[in-house]
Amino acid sequence: MASRQSVTSVDISPDEERKSRFIKYTIAMIIRVICIILAVVVPLGWLTLLFAIGAIFLPYFAVVIANEDSRSTDTKKAKAQAPTISISADSFRDTSETKKD
Repeated sequence: MASRQSVTSVDISPDEERKSRFIKYTIAMIIRVICIILAVVVPLGWLTLLFAIGAIFLPYFAVVIANEDSRSTDTKKAKAQAPTISISADSFRDTSETKKD
Protein backbone atom coordinates (compact mmCIF):
# COMPACT_ATOMS: atom_id res chain seq x y z
CA MET A 1 0.00 0.00 0.00
CA ALA A 2 1.28 3.45 -0.83
CA SER A 3 2.36 5.73 1.99
CA ARG A 4 0.01 8.51 2.97
CA GLN A 5 0.81 12.11 2.09
CA SER A 6 1.31 14.26 5.17
CA VAL A 7 -0.16 17.74 5.09
CA THR A 8 2.99 19.13 6.73
CA SER A 9 5.19 17.79 3.94
CA VAL A 10 3.43 19.78 1.22
CA ASP A 11 5.41 22.68 -0.22
CA ILE A 12 4.27 26.30 0.29
CA SER A 13 1.41 27.46 -1.89
CA PRO A 14 2.14 29.42 -5.07
CA ASP A 15 0.26 32.43 -3.66
CA GLU A 16 2.45 32.54 -0.56
CA GLU A 17 5.61 32.11 -2.64
CA ARG A 18 4.56 34.90 -5.02
CA LYS A 19 3.73 37.20 -2.10
CA SER A 20 7.11 36.52 -0.49
CA ARG A 21 8.97 37.27 -3.74
CA PHE A 22 6.93 40.45 -4.26
CA ILE A 23 7.75 41.74 -0.77
CA LYS A 24 11.49 41.02 -1.19
CA TYR A 25 11.58 42.75 -4.58
CA THR A 26 9.57 45.75 -3.34
CA ILE A 27 11.91 46.29 -0.38
CA ALA A 28 14.92 46.15 -2.71
CA MET A 29 13.35 48.67 -5.09
CA ILE A 30 12.56 51.03 -2.18
CA ILE A 31 16.23 50.88 -1.20
CA ARG A 32 17.15 51.60 -4.85
CA VAL A 33 14.93 54.71 -4.93
CA ILE A 34 16.58 55.90 -1.71
CA CYS A 35 20.01 55.31 -3.31
CA ILE A 36 19.00 57.36 -6.37
CA ILE A 37 17.73 60.23 -4.22
CA LEU A 38 20.84 60.20 -2.04
CA ALA A 39 23.13 60.03 -5.10
CA VAL A 40 21.56 63.27 -6.33
CA VAL A 41 21.37 65.05 -2.96
CA VAL A 42 24.78 64.14 -1.45
CA PRO A 43 27.70 66.32 -2.65
CA LEU A 44 30.13 64.66 -5.07
CA GLY A 45 32.48 62.21 -3.43
CA TRP A 46 32.95 58.55 -2.68
CA LEU A 47 29.55 58.37 -0.96
CA THR A 48 27.82 59.62 -4.11
CA LEU A 49 29.64 56.93 -6.09
CA LEU A 50 28.53 54.30 -3.58
CA PHE A 51 24.87 55.37 -3.88
CA ALA A 52 25.10 55.44 -7.70
CA ILE A 53 26.59 51.93 -7.79
CA GLY A 54 23.83 50.76 -5.46
CA ALA A 55 21.17 52.28 -7.71
CA ILE A 56 22.69 50.69 -10.82
CA PHE A 57 23.33 47.16 -9.57
CA LEU A 58 20.51 46.72 -7.06
CA PRO A 59 17.86 45.67 -9.63
CA TYR A 60 19.95 42.62 -10.61
CA PHE A 61 20.51 41.60 -7.00
CA ALA A 62 16.84 42.27 -6.18
CA VAL A 63 15.73 39.73 -8.79
CA VAL A 64 18.30 37.17 -7.62
CA ILE A 65 17.31 37.61 -3.97
CA ALA A 66 13.57 37.52 -4.72
CA ASN A 67 13.87 34.33 -6.78
CA GLU A 68 16.21 32.41 -4.50
CA ASP A 69 14.84 29.50 -2.57
CA SER A 70 14.84 30.54 1.08
CA ARG A 71 15.10 26.97 2.34
CA SER A 72 18.35 25.01 2.20
CA THR A 73 18.46 21.86 0.09
CA ASP A 74 18.79 19.46 3.04
CA THR A 75 15.74 20.84 4.84
CA LYS A 76 13.63 21.02 1.68
CA LYS A 77 10.25 19.40 2.09
CA ALA A 78 9.13 16.64 -0.21
CA LYS A 79 6.82 17.53 -3.05
CA ALA A 80 3.25 16.30 -2.89
CA GLN A 81 2.72 13.13 -4.87
CA ALA A 82 -0.49 12.03 -6.46
CA PRO A 83 -1.73 8.68 -5.23
CA THR A 84 -1.41 5.80 -7.67
CA ILE A 85 -3.45 2.65 -8.02
CA SER A 86 -2.09 -0.49 -9.60
CA ILE A 87 -4.39 -3.26 -10.74
CA SER A 88 -3.04 -6.63 -11.77
CA ALA A 89 -4.14 -8.31 -14.97
CA ASP A 90 -5.71 -11.13 -12.95
CA SER A 91 -8.48 -8.76 -11.90
CA PHE A 92 -9.75 -8.63 -15.48
CA ARG A 93 -9.97 -12.36 -16.16
CA ASP A 94 -13.43 -13.80 -16.47
CA THR A 95 -13.77 -16.55 -13.86
CA SER A 96 -17.21 -17.66 -15.02
CA GLU A 97 -15.88 -19.38 -18.12
CA THR A 98 -15.14 -23.03 -17.75
CA LYS A 99 -12.19 -24.70 -19.39
CA LYS A 100 -13.01 -26.51 -22.60
CA ASP A 101 -11.31 -29.82 -23.28
